Amino acid sequence: MAEVLVYVDHVDGAVRKPTLELLTLARRIGEPVAVALGAGAESTAAALAEHGATRVLTHDASEYADYLVVPKVDALQAAVAAVSPAAVLVPSSAEGKEIAARLALRIGSGIITDAVDLEAGDEGPVATQSVFAASFSTKSRVSKGTPVITVKPNSAAVEAAPAAGAVEALAVTFSAQATGTKITGRTPRESTGRPELTEAAIVVSGGRGVNGAENFGLIEALADSLGAAVGASRAAVDAGWYPHTNQVGQTGKSVSPQLYIANGISGAIQHRAGMQTSKTIVAVNKDAEAPIFDLVDYGVVGDLFDVVPQLTEEIKTRKG
Repeated sequence: MAEVLVYVDHVDGAVRKPTLELLTLARRIGEPVAVALGAGAESTAAALAEHGATRVLTHDASEYADYLVVPKVDALQAAVAAVSPAAVLVPSSAEGKEIAARLALRIGSGIITDAVDLEAGDEGPVATQSVFAASFSTKSRVSKGTPVITVKPNSAAVEAAPAAGAVEALAVTFSAQATGTKITGRTPRESTGRPELTEAAIVVSGGRGVNGAENFGLIEALADSLGAAVGASRAAVDAGWYPHTNQVGQTGKSVSPQLYIANGISGAIQHRAGMQTSKTIVAVNKDAEAPIFDLVDYGVVGDLFDVVPQLTEEIKTRKG
């Protein structure tokens, strides 16, 4: 069976959930070979092997931390040359898509971004994408070279599938461009104790109907009762009620959780584009004609200031 390269997104050896999802998808089309780079790369092996990686190619160098993306592209290019894979899978983050695009250009291959599913095809992997503000689903494949595919978080379940996970050193020669853009400083993001928005299984969002930054505590309380991430509509962000880093929509982040709860959000196309692929959608809005109700699985016509606190208390009661 052909091998499939999976780029590992990790923090000092702790593998992030989207990578484990990629391993699930990779097993559908071949044998997963993980590529882990930077500090803690070898420490990823146990988790990767538990989820199906037959081999783990590792390389550590200061360039991965000191310079932007190009060193990682150099390493992936070396891995492609060494393995001759059937495909290369990369998490669909901002960095992941830049790495994938640069890699595809270098190896003369086609690229598919923001896939939400992947299956084996007679002529190579077939990717499903949600397009035109999630109004349509398309199936496509790369017709030239080794397919490079980025996959959105929450597109597949994390499944244990123990494999050898043999650790092998990857030989990497950095290009002249690798040191072109130096990272001069880092500011750690303040932790909220909540899941990362794009990776969360549950997202609770607030919009114009929240009517002020001081009222977002209601949204946060509901999110915390569910162990969810907090999102916001563009209207709420533009009004200064919540940080742009939490904006869901076409000009914000795209999410695809198992459950999405929209509170006081009308459902403009810009917002729908960022959350329409959610598995189950619930909306709370006092306007029965709000466009969001055309999209939802469950809708509550009511004032969020009445509904959300009651919902939060009921969840807390049921959880004991």
